[in-house]
Amino acid sequence: MERGYFFFPILFLVISSILVSTPAFSHESQPGSLTIRQIDNDRYDISYRAPNYYGKRHPAQLQLPEEWKTLGQATERKIGDSIVYHRVISTNQNSIEGKTISFSGIESTITNIFVRLTRLDGTQMSTVANAATPRVTLRGERYWYVTTGEYVALGLHHILLGVDHLLFVLGLLMIVSGGMMLFKTITSFTVAHSITLAIATLGYAQAPLPPLNAAIALSILFLGPEIVRARRGESSLTIRFPWLVAFAFGLLHGFGFASGLSTVGMPGAELPWALLWFNVGVEIGQLLFVFLALALVRSFRILEIRWPRWALALPGYTVGSLGAYWTIQRTALLLGVI
Repeated sequence: MERGYFFFPILFLVISSILVSTPAFSHESQPGSLTIRQIDNDRYDISYRAPNYYGKRHPAQLQLPEEWKTLGQATERKIGDSIVYHRVISTNQNSIEGKTISFSGIESTITNIFVRLTRLDGTQMSTVANAATPRVTLRGERYWYVTTGEYVALGLHHILLGVDHLLFVLGLLMIVSGGMMLFKTITSFTVAHSITLAIATLGYAQAPLPPLNAAIALSILFLGPEIVRARRGESSLTIRFPWLVAFAFGLLHGFGFASGLSTVGMPGAELPWALLWFNVGVEIGQLLFVFLALALVRSFRILEIRWPRWALALPGYTVGSLGAYWTIQRTALLLGVI
């Protein structure tokens, strides 16, 4: 049976997720941060860093409890690709514990906002707000498994929204033949992106997002012709050694995954723990996608589903076309054309 044949419906499943994704086909969660630092019994220093959202002000608006009063003048300043909002507030002698902070407008974005509260006694609380959880409640130090679950969910959320990453993985599945080669290819991709995810998150190296986005799109474009060659029974370095290509491009994709885990405002002691469980979440999401794809392939083989002849060529050309579109779009953004 020709390669790509049974991946026809899976490809359209991914494309459907692309069409309903918001906004405009980008996977980065563009993280922000909210830092709350206690100054004295009822005064707190609040700094909210909101990243630019596709060239505009971020739609998420910080909403504090009504009884909190701003002391002096609230300020805002531009730092890099973000705007930092700063103020000092008074809680009017009320406890901050149990109070709720919300981010109005975050529901329409794919942003993760890391929230950290530091008290006078040195205790800290960390949590994450995003489209699924636009509100956070300030509480005492939490059990380790609560924080762990949040970082796993964050990684899972990031990969499942990363339609370009999923399309790259799907392209690899269309090229690979044999269980052992599949294992080597997925393992190589996992090892590679785990390396660069750790390097970028720990601050040892950084990759600017605009050229990185274009390079990731180019990796998808690269797979298009290879899928067509594999379907025709031809050979190439990629077809013979897909694990090597998976490792090389996995290094790029790891920097992309790192955009979902910001070091801004995160305690250094918590960072390795966050990195570990965020990566676990990414791997769970990736494996779920691979298992879903293989299960659907198996199902269609058992059911002996037959697709039109033109469908045989469609997967490779579709992957290549989407890769070309993203490459042109992201290069234009990089050059400031759009």
